[in-house]
Amino acid sequence: MATALGLARRSLGATWPNPAVGCVLVRDDGSGPTIIGRGWTASGGRPHAETQALNRAGARAVGATAYVTLEPCSHHGQTPPCAAALIKARIARAVVAIEDPDPRVSGAGIGALLDAGITVSQGVLADQAAELNAGFILRISENRPLVTLKLATSLDGRIAAATGDSQWITGERARSFAHRLRAGNDAVVVGIGTVLADDPALTCRLPGMSAGSPARVVFDSALRTPLDCNLVETATETRSIVLTLKGPDAARRRSLKDKGVEVFEIEPGSDGRVDIAAALQALAGMGITRLLCEGGGGLAASLLRADMVDRVAWFRAPSLIGDDGLPSVGALGVERIGDAPVFVRTALASAGQDTLETYRRPA
Repeated sequence: MATALGLARRSLGATWPNPAVGCVLVRDDGSGPTIIGRGWTASGGRPHAETQALNRAGARAVGATAYVTLEPCSHHGQTPPCAAALIKARIARAVVAIEDPDPRVSGAGIGALLDAGITVSQGVLADQAAELNAGFILRISENRPLVTLKLATSLDGRIAAATGDSQWITGERARSFAHRLRAGNDAVVVGIGTVLADDPALTCRLPGMSAGSPARVVFDSALRTPLDCNLVETATETRSIVLTLKGPDAARRRSLKDKGVEVFEIEPGSDGRVDIAAALQALAGMGITRLLCEGGGGLAASLLRADMVDRVAWFRAPSLIGDDGLPSVGALGVERIGDAPVFVRTALASAGQDTLETYRRPA
C-alpha cells in the first residue's frame, strides 16, 4: 500500500476533478509475493490506476491481490467501472485504503467486489490515503478545494521591503521547492494587488515540468487585471481564471475572454469584495480540488478570516526587513490571543539557506 500511495502522489495536481489514485497488483506463485502490475491515475483523470495496473499485469492478474489507495469506482463515467475491471480480471483479494466519499461510489465499489466473491480488506494506511486525497474529499464533502497558504518571508514575516522590492527574499533552492508545490496543486491563486505589483506567470518552471503548471486564479473584485499582463497573454497556453463581481464593464470582460481568460462573477462578501466561500465553491464546481495561495497579504488574511486555510507552507529566509516592510498576512482583527488561527506543524526542512515549515489545520 505504501508503494501504491507513492504512485498516487505522482498524479497530484494533474488529475482533477478526479482523485489521484495508485494501484499495485501482487501475486504469490510460491516463491514469495511479486509485484506484477502498477498503475496511477493519468493526467486529466483517465485512464484510472486500476486499469493501468491490470493492463500491465495481463493474464497474471488472475488470483492476484490488488492494493488500491481509494475504493474502486462502480459507476459508468467516461471510463468503465474499475470494480468491474478487477472482477473481470478475476483477482482474488482487494486491499483498499479508504472508501470513496463520492455518493456515486461510497461503498458500492467494495460491495461489488464482495458480491463477486473477492475478499476485501479496508483501512490499510488509511490516514495517509486520506491526507493524499484531502482535496478530493473536501470537494465532495464541503464543496470547496483544499487550500494551502504558501508564504516566502524574512524571519520577521515580511514579504517585501517598504519600497515593494521582493526579489528575491528566499534563495534558489526554496524557489525550486515552491515550483514543486505548484505542480502538486490543481490551481494557484493570487490577489489583484500581486498581479499589478509583480506581473507573475505562476507557472511551474522546473526543467521538464512545464506541463505540470497549474491553472492560475485571480481574485479581482473591480476587474483591474491588465490585458497585457502575463496571466492574460499566456491564457491560451495555461488556464487563467478571474473571479470578479457583477459590474457594468462588459467590454473589459469581453476583452479578457477574447484573450482566453475565463471570467466568473461571484457574489460580494460583507466587505464588498469577492466572497471567499462563494469563490471557493465556484472553483470546486470547476473540479479544482487543491488550491495554492501565493499572495498577497490581503488575500491571505481574507482566507484566514474565513477559516478556509487547511495547510501552510512557510519558506523563511535568514534575514530581517523590519516593521516598515510589507507583512505576509494582512489584518485579521484578532483582539485576544485565544482567537488567533492556530495550526499544527507537520514538518521542518532545510531549503538551502532557508527553512521550510509546513503546518496543517488541527484535527
